[in-house]
Amino acid sequence: MPRACVIVLDAVGAGELPDAEEYGDVGSNTLGNVARAVGGLDLPNLEALGLGNVMPLDGAPPQPGAPAVAGRLLERSKGKDTTTGHWELMGIVTPTAFPLYPHGFPDDVIDPFMNQTGRGVLGNKPASGTEIIQELGEEHQKTGKWIVYTSGDSVFQLAAHVDTIPLEELYEACRVARGILTGRHAVGRVIARPFTGEPGRYERTPDRHDFSLLPRQPNYLTLVREAGQTVHGVGKIGDIFAGQDIDESNPTRSNVEGISKTIELMQTIDEGLVFVNLVETDMLWGHRNDPVNFHRCLQDFDRRLPDLLDALHAGDLLVLTSDHGCDPTTPSTDHSREHALLLAYAAGRNAAGRVHEEGEFADVGATVNAWLGGKSPGKRLPGRVIEL
Repeated sequence: MPRACVIVLDAVGAGELPDAEEYGDVGSNTLGNVARAVGGLDLPNLEALGLGNVMPLDGAPPQPGAPAVAGRLLERSKGKDTTTGHWELMGIVTPTAFPLYPHGFPDDVIDPFMNQTGRGVLGNKPASGTEIIQELGEEHQKTGKWIVYTSGDSVFQLAAHVDTIPLEELYEACRVARGILTGRHAVGRVIARPFTGEPGRYERTPDRHDFSLLPRQPNYLTLVREAGQTVHGVGKIGDIFAGQDIDESNPTRSNVEGISKTIELMQTIDEGLVFVNLVETDMLWGHRNDPVNFHRCLQDFDRRLPDLLDALHAGDLLVLTSDHGCDPTTPSTDHSREHALLLAYAAGRNAAGRVHEEGEFADVGATVNAWLGGKSPGKRLPGRVIEL
């Protein structure tokens, strides 16, 4: 039976979208600017697959005979966040952006949250997650109050030291917040941010957990499952889709673990879709404006790409894409409004350097659905099938 694997290289944007000015992101080009910042990409396996055919990239020249179809994908949704991007990859367009809170959350959110959790709140402002725990972590430990913050994305982030507030209490507080944040305050994600360490040396743990809104149905995951296929989520996919249309969820604590789990699944499953998010390019390096380690993170993936390709059977589909940008070379530490990259490879076929012109995010889901024998959605869902 045919199988498919979609890997989202989180925040590896492929150049500003036409409406980037509306988001303050003119000039953002995550992949291109990282390539320039490090003196040229050193990603030989991605280069051989066709990375240089996506767009002009220092260190990754075009490959006329590349086996993968390359391209850049346009986002129709409003926004530049993880939830919006992943949902649209599977055919869910978000025409109205999720709410943002550049001045912190209003009283009609914070007051019921404090009442229902029995703890006060510190912060309540846009902030870098690594910086706000250094700023407020000691006071949090003395008072037992939550650290609440947001960013340029539609997120309610809740930080707590693991020795001050137990992890399960943090998760339960996020569930409380998720119940409050509905209607006009329906943020895309509530995120638990546990941390550990001593004052001045606090560090976030890998036990982050996202509490997302329920995505609309049907979407391409729905259609894949209706065709009798199993959807395996790796990384935070299960969180992003709130568990809906995900048959088996495999949370991971690092990109290295996520890549290994993906290879293991492709070595063992007989059918279905493996849907993967590799978050560290975004979480660790994009938001910290660190292009050198952003590139090193891509190199970690590049080194394992041959193992992943070896795990494919003839007739399998592999799609590498992204959900938004997070250009580490610009002054902003927020996500950027960018195209998604596309590399689509059908094992046993050679695309001979073909480029997928004028593509959209939803083309990924449309292609996976068709590959796995799902019903055509007609006009219910956007997207066109990529010619492989």
